[in-house]
Amino acid sequence: MRGLIGFLALLVVLVSCGASKNTHHNNTTSTHINESQRNLVSYFKGVPTSKMKNRLKNAEALLGIPYKYGGTTTDGFDCSGLVCKVFEEKNIKFPRRSIDQAQMGQAIPTEKIQPGDLLFFATSGGDKVSHVGIAKEIEDTGEIKFIHASTSKGVMISSLSEKYWNKAFLFARRTDN
Repeated sequence: MRGLIGFLALLVVLVSCGASKNTHHNNTTSTHINESQRNLVSYFKGVPTSKMKNRLKNAEALLGIPYKYGGTTTDGFDCSGLVCKVFEEKNIKFPRRSIDQAQMGQAIPTEKIQPGDLLFFATSGGDKVSHVGIAKEIEDTGEIKFIHASTSKGVMISSLSEKYWNKAFLFARRTDN
């Protein structure tokens, strides 16, 4: 019985918050989109507001912190716990689960994503939200990079141009800029 509970707990961790088949991520991702990927780019060319720059700076300060299921502190974060922490530092209260966070703010089309917008993913396939990240920057090419808590690498930067995240991406929402 104890082994079954341990197995089920491990299964939940791997399915939630972006268990990735490709665990090689780094800060210098390729912008090459192959034919089977969606062209997920933003045409945002502006500058984030000072409020958003501060929020992103707070998120960047958490890079490298390990993944921890249910984590909401610098001891470890899961994806929704990271979002809660980043927004909490600016006195904005967010729901604890990514599926509930997906109801916050207003829906925006991919091509209008700006730094600070929330990106939602279905990491288990289908269309059910199971992961969230915060858009960090829009490259000159339109590539969208985001900060999130990955089960394999902890708090890190990834790109919607990466095959895994490109396939899992569902939609974006803007809470306040």
